[in-house]
Amino acid sequence: MVKRIVTGALSLIVAAAWIGCGVGLRIGPDYERPTDQLAVADTFVQAAVDTNALRIDTRWWTVFRDEELDSLVEEAVLNNLDIKRATAVVLELEARNTQARAGRLPSISLGGSYQTQELPAASSVPSTSGRTESYNTSIAASHELDLWGKMSRTHEASRADLLQSIENRQTIMQSVIAETASLYLQQEALERRTHILEQTTEALRKSVRTVEMRYRRGLTSVLELKQAQRTLASAESRMPEFNQELGTTQHRLSILLGRYPGTRPPRSHPEDYYQRLEPVPAGLPSDLLETRPDIRAAEAHLAALNARYGVAKANLFPQITLTGSYGYTSNELQNLFKPDNILWNLVAGLTQPLFNGGALLAEKDAARARYEQGVIDYAKTVLSAFAEVEGALMARRERLEQRDYIIDYLEKARAAQEIAELRYERGLIDYLNVLDAMQARYNAEESLVLVDLAILTNRVTLHRALGGNWIDSSNEKETEQ
Repeated sequence: MVKRIVTGALSLIVAAAWIGCGVGLRIGPDYERPTDQLAVADTFVQAAVDTNALRIDTRWWTVFRDEELDSLVEEAVLNNLDIKRATAVVLELEARNTQARAGRLPSISLGGSYQTQELPAASSVPSTSGRTESYNTSIAASHELDLWGKMSRTHEASRADLLQSIENRQTIMQSVIAETASLYLQQEALERRTHILEQTTEALRKSVRTVEMRYRRGLTSVLELKQAQRTLASAESRMPEFNQELGTTQHRLSILLGRYPGTRPPRSHPEDYYQRLEPVPAGLPSDLLETRPDIRAAEAHLAALNARYGVAKANLFPQITLTGSYGYTSNELQNLFKPDNILWNLVAGLTQPLFNGGALLAEKDAARARYEQGVIDYAKTVLSAFAEVEGALMARRERLEQRDYIIDYLEKARAAQEIAELRYERGLIDYLNVLDAMQARYNAEESLVLVDLAILTNRVTLHRALGGNWIDSSNEKETEQ
């Protein structure tokens, strides 16, 4: 029975779908990437002037060659709550995209009814007394003809929204990975600074014992003893501050990984922990930024605004809707599907707004203005990306130069401390000179750790700004050959 009904209405449905999908226009401009508002260079100014065939690799954190960092990044990608939420947004917009696509197809519904009526036996019309029954079953179809591309543009906007959500998720993922790497590097730097402070504190304790012995022998003054004790107390007072800062950093890292906030004691690191990363290649091409997810998200948003401008224009034109039904009705169930009980109808409706106070025209103008805003936002996103890369390259050069100065300063501070201690033992200088030399060496060692941290986190910033790590494609081709 149902097969008969479906067969009877099939021609109506196919005709509606063919008319709506096959002959429609697409009102409004097709999207094209805006380039006239972007004043950019082919290569970054702060990079060297050589050129290489480079491409982006998104697993940029492996440049640090640290297995623990690799493991933490993988855990963050799996368990970070911001990434999980962004994934849920993508799933929502996938469903909305399916909903928008379904709006271009006919809607079909199947219905049926049964009605019974009991008439009083004392009715003035004998033939109508008693019980009457009626049966009805039908299938209905409705479809709006997409003559002007309104629903097509709506679907186009929905696809762009979905793409934007995917790129936003990638942006969040890159941010989480960069923050994970930065916090890991901060944690290691704090552990190294803690180790330096422990060594300095132990050296000061030995110095205090030495000064106490000299004081008991009458070889030094009580002022020198108090100065040595004061310097030791100052160093010891810094340890709780370091422990708190290390614990806070570990808590932040745990939350990024989706863990309960936890801490662990500081670990020791070898003195030669710093390894110069591979140099940034010369002539980084600016088109590497095309892989940045936030730029691609901004462009997807612009494409959605362009499509919605087309929807607003299409709303100015008439809307044509086809509706139809096909079914059977009978007073007896056994006669329900007889040919003489067939009912069907087909209705075509046209709707054209005549007067609405200019609301539709205003909406079209507003949609166009929103698109222009999107163009400006897109241009700003691209220029900001260039500024981030240029800033990271400039900071890298200055930090590397600063490190060379600090290394020279540290070597001189160590030599000055040795000379001061030797001269103090011979009674040629007072202990204040020794304390100054020790403090200078401590400051130089801590400065070296901090500039190393700045160089490493700058590399994180550079990779994040570029959207990944660079790979020389020309070398890959040579290797393949």
